[in-house]
Amino acid sequence: MSSRTVRQLVLLGFMLVAGCTTTRMNGAADHSDHDLIALSTTVSVPGNASLPADAAGARARLASSPRHGEWVTYQSGSDSIRAWLVYPQRKDNAPVVVIIHEIYGLTPWIRAVADQLAQEGYIAIAPDLLTMKGLPNATDSVPSDLATAAIRTLTSADVQRYLDATASYAMALPSAQKKYGIVGFCWGGGASFEHAVHSPSLAASVVYYGVSPATASLGSIKAPVLGLYGGSDARVGATVPPADTAMKALGKIFTHYSYEGAGHGFLRQQSGQSGANLTATQKAWPATITWFRRYLGA
Repeated sequence: MSSRTVRQLVLLGFMLVAGCTTTRMNGAADHSDHDLIALSTTVSVPGNASLPADAAGARARLASSPRHGEWVTYQSGSDSIRAWLVYPQRKDNAPVVVIIHEIYGLTPWIRAVADQLAQEGYIAIAPDLLTMKGLPNATDSVPSDLATAAIRTLTSADVQRYLDATASYAMALPSAQKKYGIVGFCWGGGASFEHAVHSPSLAASVVYYGVSPATASLGSIKAPVLGLYGGSDARVGATVPPADTAMKALGKIFTHYSYEGAGHGFLRQQSGQSGANLTATQKAWPATITWFRRYLGA
């Protein structure tokens, strides 16, 4: 069997398992659309240093990074939160970006995204929002079935409280500016949009393929929101037009892009959708950095 045939079979298998299921928990918005995606099916895309690695290339990217990354722990009330913190290489103080993980928890891929943001000059911090759940391998790579089950037990109030504590911790670092943005993916993308609803001090929000909050809640948003979606992700995409209409009526900034043919989770799964996911990545990541540059600073 040729290598081309093997690759085609792998990609076919990936597309077959990449279906999504949905569940509504604790009355919160539903972001559980990664449930059936098998992490082991990811095919590595050749690295581009200006883009985040895909899931298969994340560990190698982390191992080769010249930036300082470390595990830190801080408090939110009586709860401890563990996070991966990466410092940029710069001589002046840096703005902060908080990275919200997917339904899989704080994986090496999310840590590599944090490292990529540090490459762009930001202090990047990715909290493990499952810290208090006592899962095995808690510092990294929690088994996906345990992570997806545990994440459904989080309340929206606790998630936002943990994100507040994360931003406060990072902005209090000696090398940080008192200014932060947030970006999230899938489940974390929805939480990122919700954080814009929640936090009046947020400077910028970026939403990767996360569902939009209820339109009735959008009036409290102060931060500009950027939404980045897969054109073949109809479930999430259906929540965008109502949010767009409401945000315009409220005079809020909501810019969004839908990438033709790209599927859910395209930034992590860059080999998927017959090249459409990689094309989406090549457009979405520069848009992310431009957004943070504009509203958060460099």
